[in-house]
Amino acid sequence: MVTVSKKLKNPLSGMDKNELLADVEAFAKEKELEDILPLLQRGALVAQNPKNFETVEELTPDEKEWLRMETTNRWKQPKMMFYMTILCAGSAIVQGMDQTAVNGAQIFYFEEFGIGPERVWLRGLLNGAPYLCSALIGCWTTKPLNYYFGRRGCIFISCIVSFITGIWMAAADSWYNLLIARFALGLAVGAKSSTTPVYAAECAPTAIRGALTMMWQIWTAFGIMLGFVVSVAFENVRYTPGVFPYWNWRFMLASTSIPPFFVCMQVYLVPESPRRYMTKNRYRKAYDALCRFRNCEMMAARDLYYIHKSLVIEEKLREGKNLWKESFLVPRNRRAAQSSFFVMFMQQFCGVKVIAYYSTETFISARFERSDALLVSLGTGIVNWLFAIPAVKTIDTFGRRNLLLTTFPLMGIFLLFTGFSFYIESDQARLGCVATGIYLFMVVYSPGEGPVPFTYSAEAFPLYIREVGMAFATATTWGFNFILSLTWPALVQAFTEQGAFGWYAAWNFIGWTYAYFCLQETKGLSLEELDTIFSVRVRDHARYYRKMLPWYFNKWVLRRDVEPRGLLYDLE
Repeated sequence: MVTVSKKLKNPLSGMDKNELLADVEAFAKEKELEDILPLLQRGALVAQNPKNFETVEELTPDEKEWLRMETTNRWKQPKMMFYMTILCAGSAIVQGMDQTAVNGAQIFYFEEFGIGPERVWLRGLLNGAPYLCSALIGCWTTKPLNYYFGRRGCIFISCIVSFITGIWMAAADSWYNLLIARFALGLAVGAKSSTTPVYAAECAPTAIRGALTMMWQIWTAFGIMLGFVVSVAFENVRYTPGVFPYWNWRFMLASTSIPPFFVCMQVYLVPESPRRYMTKNRYRKAYDALCRFRNCEMMAARDLYYIHKSLVIEEKLREGKNLWKESFLVPRNRRAAQSSFFVMFMQQFCGVKVIAYYSTETFISARFERSDALLVSLGTGIVNWLFAIPAVKTIDTFGRRNLLLTTFPLMGIFLLFTGFSFYIESDQARLGCVATGIYLFMVVYSPGEGPVPFTYSAEAFPLYIREVGMAFATATTWGFNFILSLTWPALVQAFTEQGAFGWYAAWNFIGWTYAYFCLQETKGLSLEELDTIFSVRVRDHARYYRKMLPWYFNKWVLRRDVEPRGLLYDLE
């Protein structure tokens, strides 16, 4: 008898060859796919033991060559796979621009609408409105949008909302009109951020799935950079101080409608997620889609049958269960939720959105000229994008937990450095130190708290509650994003820049403490191994790493010979 966890690892394990081929034949007959039965049978034999495909006599020489290239030349993919990657990159760019175009625009619309520095809560609300909507509404629309319109439909609708609200914000004639437009933008933010990485993962072959999922973070960072670019580009366009309306900030916000326009034009030229077709019992469509995403028909047939068997297991796991209760009442799931919510919370409270949304105002407070402040803010976007690129490799080699343990204290130190730089009396020295502190912060954020939260949350939950878990995790990050956006102006007013940066520096040190004692590592683990990891109580995890402190001190500080450390998990 094969256990459920082993079935999740490979749903074909435990079946002999005759049993497997008979099951494939029944599957082909049930789904009216008899015309591709030989392909399905060869694909099933490969899917059952993918590492030993060379021993499968039924495969043709060409099919074996394509299978070898999955590991030796994994980026040799059909054109449609790269077209799908461009689509997902465009969606991520939309997400990034929507976040940072406001960084430069707010300087001008605060002045035009008479929102002075004393109205700190209104300033914070205008900037944070999309993330309030996303946490309360947007993230929870993901499931119905995906159910009724599919992955492509959800992306299309989200980008239509981004396109409309970009123009709406640019045309706003009052602060409350702008507030409504920005709140409506949040309808797109939540659904798009939840759906696009899932769509990429469901279309991609296993060999490049992790890298393509990471592309979301990289191209979001690129979009963030573009948001700073348009702030610099339109700074003086049709702008005369005191002569309203100002057109420069309107062009900045209107430019955010350009990327979603192109995504909408492209989205229906790419096939729907094969998994989505299969959940709707449209197996012929799923096979056709896979044929466009794979190098040969046998590979498409292999993945069709394998995904089908996985879906059957997932359905059995869901049967008769309340998924909301399962997410929090089952200890293994509750620990996964706790860790996912922690990394999502810390993505905001590490302080990065202070820079994304308020860096221009921060630099102006440090006595930069407005034009210089916008240019230096652009530099933060460039640094963020460039240092996100190495994370494609480091997240799977260095590990999620180790990346956070390395970057949390550094982010805290650089925020303290930035805050204390405001004490410097010399203008030139103060400007240089504030900019240096913020740039160094972005250098360590980009490969750490930048990519880890969405990657960690996507893999921590068991398959049968992953959709619910990701909705909660995504709502968490956007909810705390709103809190940070709302409170930063008031925080600076109450604590000054020194205290405000010190506040978020403290959260980074708190984050390091929690990550060291309570956060599980998920790098390179199968679903079965993740069950083992999250079955260990948090208190036992913390106790183990507390006892390891002297071991680390002796080994790495005193450089002594130490006994091999004991194992916390048995993954054999």
